[in-house]
Amino acid sequence: MAAGGSGGGPGGLSSSSSSSGPPPPPGNGAAAAAACTNGPPASPPGLTYNQCGAGNPAAAAAAAGGPGSGGSAAAAPAGAAPGGAAGGPLQREPVYNWQATKPTVQERFAFLFNNEVLSDVHFLVGKGRGSQRIPAHRFVLAVGSAVFDAMFNGGMATTSTEIELPDVEPAAFLALLKFLYSDEVQIGPETVMTTLYTAKKYAVPALEAHCVEFLKKNLRADNAFMLLTQARLFDEPQLASLCLENIDKNTSDAINAEGFTDIDLGPAQSGILTDREVVSLFLHFTVNPKPRVEFIDRPRCCLRGKECSINRFQQVESRWGYSGTSDRIRFSVNKRIFVVGFGLYGSIHGPTDYQVNIQIIHTDSNTVLGQNDTGFSCDGSSSTFRVMFKEPVEILPNVSYTACATLKGPDSHYGTKGLRKVIHESPTTGAKTCFTFCYAAGNNNGTSVEDGQIPEIIFYT
Repeated sequence: MAAGGSGGGPGGLSSSSSSSGPPPPPGNGAAAAAACTNGPPASPPGLTYNQCGAGNPAAAAAAAGGPGSGGSAAAAPAGAAPGGAAGGPLQREPVYNWQATKPTVQERFAFLFNNEVLSDVHFLVGKGRGSQRIPAHRFVLAVGSAVFDAMFNGGMATTSTEIELPDVEPAAFLALLKFLYSDEVQIGPETVMTTLYTAKKYAVPALEAHCVEFLKKNLRADNAFMLLTQARLFDEPQLASLCLENIDKNTSDAINAEGFTDIDLGPAQSGILTDREVVSLFLHFTVNPKPRVEFIDRPRCCLRGKECSINRFQQVESRWGYSGTSDRIRFSVNKRIFVVGFGLYGSIHGPTDYQVNIQIIHTDSNTVLGQNDTGFSCDGSSSTFRVMFKEPVEILPNVSYTACATLKGPDSHYGTKGLRKVIHESPTTGAKTCFTFCYAAGNNNGTSVEDGQIPEIIFYT
């Protein structure tokens, strides 16, 4: 028999649970409810639409006391509020046969997120006026979290349907539930730390990983100290290492940020300084006139801004051979910089590995200021390949230095149409750094201003 009436469900559904005969007329709630007596047993609160009403929209509307049924709240299941589920009004209007509109398991579970439908537990999250009462489903939570599984199914499982979580922020708890119900990640700058705390508290490592990745992508000099403190607190060594690396490269900006004054561990607490040195530094920064301190007051290496590079050649050719002699080029700069590496040419014979020693030498004193014995792999292209020093090398303005590279490997590409002066202009500040190159006499493999190796210098200002 085709179901009819005005129950709000789709017409034309076949019904096997209702009694034979014509459908109950609209407005007759008692008759509509009676039509279900030959069907499945009475549904618990919240399941009326799914079972009794599945084959008869009019009966479903009457049983729920819904609009158009002619029934009253008394027709609803015991304990249900008028028009909805037990214990209070639904956050969403009841939807007849909502399961049919959600073709996948993920969509059906996502529909249940923060929804009273079928919920069997509530969490009172947060403190005071900002607290929220959030519905949930024990099964979904236990499947997604070992902590929730122990809470609901372990040896000391709770039987309470109301669980207080005063130490958790409502927004972070909703982000956790959103992930458990739908795999959807909802984090932002304001909620990432509280969400990370909540993910760790309830042992959801996949959400932890998303939070840490978000922090990595948003790591900057002005928040590096704050994130370092949080990384230590949450036992995230990889994030802590990235914070320290950022602080090392951008020291000046990092210590001038607001978060620097709130760091959890400073030199005075580390045991590096003696008690006398701690007092001496404290007085130096707090009283006038400032007492003398026995420390170097000249700034150490401070890598600021973004990594920069210049290339002194306008064209690439082949071939350049190696016989154990160094390629060298002299250079000077108009301002203080820190050289962190060279870009070198690779093989003309396809992918190859090179051994290389790189150096920067103070030309007048012949003092080696920085060096590294290392290697690099090339892909056979005419691109340059990065070879880095272990530590940045300070280059002072208008002083002559010699860049040196000793390669062991097959014939390589080389640069031609070299420039005697190369100017790098910062895209953000417009500041200009001018390099001047000249021939390095002596034991040289042939590199000159016009052609040869060491095409690229990588530096920070």
